[in-house]
Amino acid sequence: MAGTKGIFCGWLILGLIVFSGCANQSTPEDPREVVIQLFGAMERNERAALPNLLDLGKLMQSGSEDYALQTNIPRRFFNPEEILNDLTDSGLTKTRWFSMQRILGSSEVRGDSAWVEVSFINKEQGIQYYNKFGLHRLKGRWKIYSFKTISR
Repeated sequence: MAGTKGIFCGWLILGLIVFSGCANQSTPEDPREVVIQLFGAMERNERAALPNLLDLGKLMQSGSEDYALQTNIPRRFFNPEEILNDLTDSGLTKTRWFSMQRILGSSEVRGDSAWVEVSFINKEQGIQYYNKFGLHRLKGRWKIYSFKTISR
């Protein structure tokens, strides 16, 4: 009986060591999945979910090309609340993005940086807006810091 207890305790300890090692290694999220989650949160107007997907500080520093769909007028945001308003309910960016077909293309990951191709297609005008959403890893999570429009 003592031998069986010793073997059981040995396996238990080994199992705990393996389990604790696996628990510390989190599988990195797919950057494309973060973009999909963003569109879903926008569609459902889940404002509370957006800060988990966006680097709001970096988005406030972004240039006019980040929000250039259908306009040449630069848009700037001065606080996170303005960005959340813009991406939910009847916000201008949400209204524009959701009036078009959205197509996710390929993604590229380099270390703690990633880019996800997103095209917005205005079928009525026959225009495609080609974007590369920029993401970086913050505290183990991918967050979007740029919606840069590459070409029209």
